[in-house]
Amino acid sequence: MLMKSRPASATALAAVFGLATPAMAQTVPVVFGTNWLAQAEHGGFYQAVADGTYAACGLDVTIQPGGPQVNNRALMIAGKVDYHMGGNLLEAFSAAQEGIPIVAVAAAFQKEPQVILTRPGKAKSFEDLKNLEKILIGDQGYASFYQWMKAAYGFTDEQREVYTYNPAPFIANENWGMQGYLSSEPYFVAKETGWEPDVWLIADAGYSTYSTLIETMADTVATKPEQVACFVEGSIKGWYNYLYNDNSAANAMIKTDNPEMTDEAIAYAIEKMKSAGIVDSGDTETMGIGAMTEAKVKDFFDKMVTAGVVSADVDWASTINTTFVNKGVGMDLKPKM
Repeated sequence: MLMKSRPASATALAAVFGLATPAMAQTVPVVFGTNWLAQAEHGGFYQAVADGTYAACGLDVTIQPGGPQVNNRALMIAGKVDYHMGGNLLEAFSAAQEGIPIVAVAAAFQKEPQVILTRPGKAKSFEDLKNLEKILIGDQGYASFYQWMKAAYGFTDEQREVYTYNPAPFIANENWGMQGYLSSEPYFVAKETGWEPDVWLIADAGYSTYSTLIETMADTVATKPEQVACFVEGSIKGWYNYLYNDNSAANAMIKTDNPEMTDEAIAYAIEKMKSAGIVDSGDTETMGIGAMTEAKVKDFFDKMVTAGVVSADVDWASTINTTFVNKGVGMDLKPKM
């Protein structure tokens, strides 16, 4: 997939899309690095740039897309990026293990969008996946969530087949499963084959990590709390508006940063995020999008220790700061049913 070399920012794109950016002259420039190419799963952040939400509280946010040759997390550690879109809590635990002072200040996703795909009707529950002949799992997945699947459900190393991000073996073998991302592999398998795979969200089976975390350095939290609050609350409002209101300007910006992204793929991803409760479910119903609790982080940490993925001596509590979330910010932007 292609990536535009020039990132999206409030000042650079406002004129292009005819957007309002209040008090832009007084805004402070900050850079937000994502962990992959621009897509609907980044939509709330683009929305907050597009509709001037960040600018309204004083920030001129540049979104710097990630990609195969881009490590925005390393750039944040080096001081070249202010905020970063993390993957899930395992990355935060790893940073703590290495003594790197990265802090997650909000969770855009309440659920990890990782899924297992099967042929239609091949399984009646997540536990039934143990009856599949093989499951295609990549090396990163094998080292993380598959270790939890083994510990929690009894999956085996023998059942795992190496996933090279080619769905052909899954499509060809009726009794195989395949890892995927909720809004990606199911979409492309359906387009390729004409049949809809069954999709098993590992979060609904107990893999309880937060995902798409807003990360920053501990020093930023300590020295710029008002800026952090602006970025977090702006992002939260952006997600409400992206999911439930007019997101056309944000989608135009996403397609500018990633010209291979299509309207169809964006619409599919938004529908899946909403129907599966990826962004807005559970604690967000009372605390608002972005919610994080120490209880949920501890629950996931304990599961990863049991699975042998994380060392028990990691200071998990240092990896999050809930000061900026759980306040119901933006809930008024969600249409009443």
